[in-house]
Amino acid sequence: MSEAFVLLEDGARFDGEACGAAGQVTGEVVFTTSMSGYQEAVTDPSFAGQILTFTAPHVGNYGVSAAAMESDRIHARGAIMRAAMDGEDAPGAEGWLTWLADAGVPAIGGVDTRALVRHLRDRGAMRGGIFAGVGEEEAARSVAAEPSMAGADLAATVSPPAPVELAPLAEGGPGAGLSIGVIDTGVKTSIIRNLRERGARVTLLPCAHADFAAYDLVFLANGPGDPAALEYIVQNVRAVVGQKPVFGICLGHQLLCRAVGLQTYKLPFGHRGSNHPVRDLGTGHVEITSQNHGFAVLGPGGEHRIEADEPVRWETGFGAAELTHVNLYDRTVEGLVLREASAGTLQYHPEAGPGPHDSLHFFDDLLTGLA
Repeated sequence: MSEAFVLLEDGARFDGEACGAAGQVTGEVVFTTSMSGYQEAVTDPSFAGQILTFTAPHVGNYGVSAAAMESDRIHARGAIMRAAMDGEDAPGAEGWLTWLADAGVPAIGGVDTRALVRHLRDRGAMRGGIFAGVGEEEAARSVAAEPSMAGADLAATVSPPAPVELAPLAEGGPGAGLSIGVIDTGVKTSIIRNLRERGARVTLLPCAHADFAAYDLVFLANGPGDPAALEYIVQNVRAVVGQKPVFGICLGHQLLCRAVGLQTYKLPFGHRGSNHPVRDLGTGHVEITSQNHGFAVLGPGGEHRIEADEPVRWETGFGAAELTHVNLYDRTVEGLVLREASAGTLQYHPEAGPGPHDSLHFFDDLLTGLA
């Protein structure tokens, strides 16, 4: 391995050893607190445009396999690790670092990721890059040329060019006979699978798609970038709210909220990991959830935190929107429901992929309500 380093836009430098593909890469440097699921993370389209730092000390222990893909390719631009492994311990697996190299994705190991993550928590996620064989001045110029994540429309880069129809994976189930149109801003494979396994027919739609007449449910998917940059999607969603049942997850949550007049903002370092406690205000239960997002929805008074464990309300042009879920780490909005329209959202990922299965009941609840 050759010497390499991570350079952030504020000048902070973290040294290590190059692994994965040769070359350099820039993007928004973020971190995930998941202890496993490194392959699922980098193939999640929500990581498009980002370089992913793993807080778990050993990454790559068990290798990678086709069954763990969350899309058809790697979307993260690079990987930063403390101890990078090229293990093949899982049945049928290939080596993690070999796989990254074959895909052309640069990576770096031997980094003091604890120090890097503490820096990002204190200063916020920021532009940066992985560099080998170049000087720090040249690296700094590359980082400065990287566009900001704020205002970035990355959904268009991961959306399909034409509709993709997918048949049910089961004959029965709560979704049997239902047709779901997914606005594909970067949907994860595990979300699609959970819908199809419950008997639903799923059509993945280009993110600019505007005709939803053929579908029983309009589903807004996860995805990368700034929801404020996706006004063309927001307008299409606004036109269907109240006409069809609509539900959004992650970026889809933010887009549906913006469609009914709510506002979003950029979190300092985002929520990325599979250990986020969320309270369901309807039941009082706390579920440990999987999350991957860098933006959030403002409260009814423009606040970043919802301090009360009660269903506060926003007044919208579509009637009252009521808070249903709150993050217990930082009290951010994690879900809401429109009481006068068939619409709702979740900020977290109930399908996990990877992560805990506390929230898998969501898919049964959603589809049963439509049957």
